[in-house]
Formats: sequence, structure tokens, C-alpha cells
Amino acid sequence: MADVKSRLTQDEVEELQHLLGSRSFSLLYKASVHGYNASIFHAKCDAQGPTVAVAYNGSGYIFGGFTCQSYVSSGGYISDEKAFLFRLKGKEGVLSPLKIPVKTASGAIYDYSSLGPNFGGGALQLLNQNAAAAATSCNNNYTYNVADLHGNDLGLTKCEVYRVEVNISSFLESPWRKFTWTTEERGKIMEEIRSYKPYLNSVPQIWILSLGPVEAGKSSFFNSVNSVFRGYVTRQAIAGSDNASVTTQYRTYPVKDGSNGKPLPIILCDTMGIEEKSGTGLEIDEVSNIIKGHVPDRYQFNPAATLRPDSPGYIKTPSLKDQIHCFAFVIDGCKIEILPEKLEDKLKQLRRKVNQFGIRQLVLLTKVDEICSTLEDVKCVYNSKAVEKQMWITAEKIGIPLAQIVPVKNYCSELDLSCDVDILLLSTVRQLMYLAESYLDNFPFEKPKEEL
Repeated sequence: MADVKSRLTQDEVEELQHLLGSRSFSLLYKASVHGYNASIFHAKCDAQGPTVAVAYNGSGYIFGGFTCQSYVSSGGYISDEKAFLFRLKGKEGVLSPLKIPVKTASGAIYDYSSLGPNFGGGALQLLNQNAAAAATSCNNNYTYNVADLHGNDLGLTKCEVYRVEVNISSFLESPWRKFTWTTEERGKIMEEIRSYKPYLNSVPQIWILSLGPVEAGKSSFFNSVNSVFRGYVTRQAIAGSDNASVTTQYRTYPVKDGSNGKPLPIILCDTMGIEEKSGTGLEIDEVSNIIKGHVPDRYQFNPAATLRPDSPGYIKTPSLKDQIHCFAFVIDGCKIEILPEKLEDKLKQLRRKVNQFGIRQLVLLTKVDEICSTLEDVKCVYNSKAVEKQMWITAEKIGIPLAQIVPVKNYCSELDLSCDVDILLLSTVRQLMYLAESYLDNFPFEKPKEEL
């Protein structure tokens, strides 16, 4: 039998390592050597732990899928919340990485003995009918544009499957930001937030507006912060996965402390997601109305027509306490490199608009556990080279200092709270409060009434 060697070039290996969070690979199966046969694939690849399947077609595309779970020829679906599809190279072999995270974890992998690598029950199937061919069909398990993945060329010139192994060098020996991960620290930050009093007496609560693309995690961030103070995972704000914004109203959410419902000195404001196409999602012109406090709670957004002074519900003379004091730009850390150009331009326009008002901003880089697939412990987030790299890329693309970017893990599939996740969320809220305080410093100090 011919010598079994990887087809991947060094630059392709480096791109794949980046997508996987700097892991190393061991070639298990090469179809051109072992045969385009599903039974042989399972004989070589079952019970091997995490694997990545890499396919090549005649149009120069390199694409495939990753799963953390072992193939076992179970005859059913395998759940994997960290599975994803990917493209390394596009038309004519040009490097153009694309990562497509699983949408429904319970349907991530279809593990059947007579089928080759099958992601999402047909979303991507390699060795289709035991031949050098692939089959793809966008479904509820993975949502993507099929042509983007392989250029509509389903003939395979090669197909390889690698065992994926943890690479110790994917983590720094020391974190590049210092954090204390203890229950005492969690309690300390919670008390700081509870006892916080804004600089101005006329502003009893800080108003924080979340902005970002669809599915970035804006509503989930409020739910997660609210969960920390409630003591259990809550789902007050509507959140989910869809091609269009799940949030269609402007909502102001006071965060309540514990079962007694005492309001905290922060209000998190949620909006429609920002979308690439004009006339869809939150329009930039609407942001000025929100900042100035003209938009009422539960206002139904209309991308075709912004709120006007003669519109029903328009707040004509809002005071400073009802305006926005800080911005949280919420960005999916897995997608920052593949943001469509028009969407990236919109985010930059929003930054410029917010800067005109002098309001401070913080970028929340969400889904950090998906950025780095080896990140099993949130405490290691600042040790992860993959997370650090995404933060630098975000700083460059959005045009914001690295000091104003923080990694965030929202509560999405979890049923119980975690101290480490809480600390990451609480420290983000504390940072937003500090930035809001800097904004309020621009206004004249008011003496308390008892001093007048």
C-alpha cells in the first residue's frame, strides 16, 4: 500500500490549527489510499476521540467538519455543541477561512456504519454512497450558504480524516490579564455592583445599550447577568438562533437582585440586531434616538422608517437619567474574521456615531468556548492563544483599543450557574459601570439636597 501522507500544506495546517484552537493532528484515514468506503472509514476512525474530516474538490476548495466526539457506529445522532463545518480554501485555492458552528447540538453528527463523515444528518456528508463525492443540504442543524462551502462542486479529489489532539502550546503559561477566580471574588464584585451609586444624583441607574450583529448574544448577555443576581438561570429576554433578529422591540431591562426583586443600579437595554442589508435590522439613524432617550420601552422597530417627533410614543424631552450612558458592542468571537464587508462598515459607522456623543464603549467578544475548542475551563480564557488572537483581530477590525475588549461566556445551554462564568460576566458589568462613570464625569456635579 502506498505511503500514507497528509495532503495539507503548511499554510493550510496553520489555518486549520487556528480554527481548532491550535491543536495538532494525526492522519487516520486517506480515501485515495484506503478506499472511498464508509466501512473502512469507521474501521480507521471509530473510537479515536475528536476528529476533523478534510475534503478537497477540483475547484480548489478545501472544506470539512470537526467533532469533539468519537465515531462509534451508533446508528443515530451524536450531540456535540462544539462541532462545526469549515472552509479553508475557496475558489481557485485561495485561502479564505470560514467557520460554521453547529446550530442544533443534538443533531451535530449522524453516526451510521454505512455512511462516511456525516455532519447534521446531511448538512455535509462525505463519501456519499461510498464514492469520491460529497452531499450537502442546509438544515436546522447547520445553517449556511451551500455554495460558500464548496462552490457547488461535490466531486472529491481527496478526503482525509485526522485525529485531533490537544497541543499544550495552545495555552500561555501565564494569563495575559490577571483574574481572581474564587467564590469570595464573585461575592466581592456582586457587592460592588449592588452598592454602586452613579456620580450624578439625578442619575440613579446606569443605562447600558447592547448593539451587535444578529445572533451575537445581546439578549443572552442580559439573561446571563440577570441569572447571576437571581441565583438561577433565567430566560427573560427572548434569545435564539435565526437568520433575522429575534429581538424586534427596544427593551429596557432593570436587573433585579435576588428573590426580593430589589433593582440594581444598572439597566440593560436591548435592540434589534444589526444586519448587512440596508432596510433590515437596526438602522444607524435609529441609534441617535435611542441614545437621546426618545425611544420608549417596547417600541417596535421598523427598519423602513425611523422614529420621528410626531411618531406615537416618541419621548420629546427625556432627561439625562433616561438616556444611554454606556455602550456594549456584542460580537460573536467565532465570526469576527468573516464579517461581511458591509456589516463591518456598519459597525464602524455605529462607532463613529457613538463617539460623536462622547459615550464610552466596551466590546463583548462572546462564545469564547467556541473560539478555542480546547477551552474546557473558563478560568483559562486569558491563557488561550486563540482567544487572544481573536481579540487583537477585533481591535483591528472595529477600531477599538484592546483594553476595551473583554471575552464573555453567556449562559446558553447550561441549566446551572458556574462561579467562573459568573466572575467573567460580573467583571464585564463592572467595567461597563466604570466606563459609564467616565461619561457622566462630563456633566456638572450636583450637590446632594441636604448640602444645599
